Amino acid sequence: MTYLPNILFAIVLITGIGYFAKNVKKLIRNIKLGLDVDVSDNKSQRWKNMVMIALGQSKMVRRPIAGVLHVIVYVGFIIINIEVLEIIIDGLLGTHRIFSVIGKPYYLVINLFEILAVLVFVSVIIFWIRRNIIKLKRFWKKEMTSWPKNDGNFILYFEMVLMMLFLVMNATDTQFQSVNSGNIISQFITPWFSGMSESVLHTIERTAWWLHIIGILIFLNYLYFSKHLHILLAFPNTYYGKLTPKGQFNNLEAVTKEVKMMMDPNIDPFAAPAEDTEPPAKFGASDVQDLNWVQLLNAYTCTECGRCTSECPANLTGKKLSPRKIMMDTRDRLEEVGKNIDKNKGVFKDDGKQLLGDYITTEELWACTTCSACVEACPVSIDPLSIILEMRRYLVMEQSAAPVELNNMMTNIENNGAPWPYNQMDRLNWKDEQ
Repeated sequence: MTYLPNILFAIVLITGIGYFAKNVKKLIRNIKLGLDVDVSDNKSQRWKNMVMIALGQSKMVRRPIAGVLHVIVYVGFIIINIEVLEIIIDGLLGTHRIFSVIGKPYYLVINLFEILAVLVFVSVIIFWIRRNIIKLKRFWKKEMTSWPKNDGNFILYFEMVLMMLFLVMNATDTQFQSVNSGNIISQFITPWFSGMSESVLHTIERTAWWLHIIGILIFLNYLYFSKHLHILLAFPNTYYGKLTPKGQFNNLEAVTKEVKMMMDPNIDPFAAPAEDTEPPAKFGASDVQDLNWVQLLNAYTCTECGRCTSECPANLTGKKLSPRKIMMDTRDRLEEVGKNIDKNKGVFKDDGKQLLGDYITTEELWACTTCSACVEACPVSIDPLSIILEMRRYLVMEQSAAPVELNNMMTNIENNGAPWPYNQMDRLNWKDEQ
């Protein structure tokens, strides 16, 4: 019976990490549903972007209040959870604060953890007030209903409870408090439990200890179902982020090949294609499988902070477009495709749906001004514009479904060499009227 808690702890730990690993495997499979894209260039710049943007939070602090609070929560939460390593060793071996044998440095680190726990707790409360009392506009857009809205609050409650459990665990640990070192905050919480017997304090301390580690494992597994997946994906997303100028269109290989054939005098443009010629690739994207894997990684990384939408001129002038919704819709459709594959034993069966039309409307796509403000505003290098452009490309090149004004302009360019409906010979007539 002595080893029962250790065995129970091992079961909880293996279950928690095992379920997380299963979902990570599913996440990687879904991202790989996207088309391949070469992002092996300029590795030094990619590492720099990851260090500056994901680790250094350089784009977060452009909005100082939210940025500084986020840095506190991010740094505090990551550093405090280093203590999880000690909890795991104690849980498996049956020891108690095994790293305390280090002596003074250990207690200095615990002091830092306790200070950070309070700062994280205060920051999270301010975040909650901004979201629910002040009601910042970007958190109350049309797409932020039901789950997206609740998800933001759930994670704040999670963090509050975990920080409280950490401090209560320290405050009721009589052995730790008797050293009177490393308890810079918890020493002021200890009096809340004065008058309780040592056995009751031990029970509270053990309960807080168990709830703390179980809470961390639940939090870990919650990430897959939450916008907080960005805690993990912000690093690869910033590394693989676009390095070419924002909004730059990529050349389609099939189109390039066609143009070269047209300009080659040695090739008969009317010749029948060879039998082994591959069918031309689809132009643009109508569903998530037509996007590349970096764009799908973007969708899973979206923090739903709404900075992109709050900077979008189309959204600000009342248009239907919200870059945040573009990313949320892409992620939701990708999840739907993933569940379809799970249900059909690894094969996707046509469900009669697609990203274009069922999730994202043409009205949203054509409202975009392609100004790249959304890309610039994103704190983790997400590129909603690239998805919008690929879907527009599909509408124009596969469906001939561009707006009338755009079709007229393209016809004019084709016939007149200019976007205006005038013959080339008449284009300078205006000067004669001056």
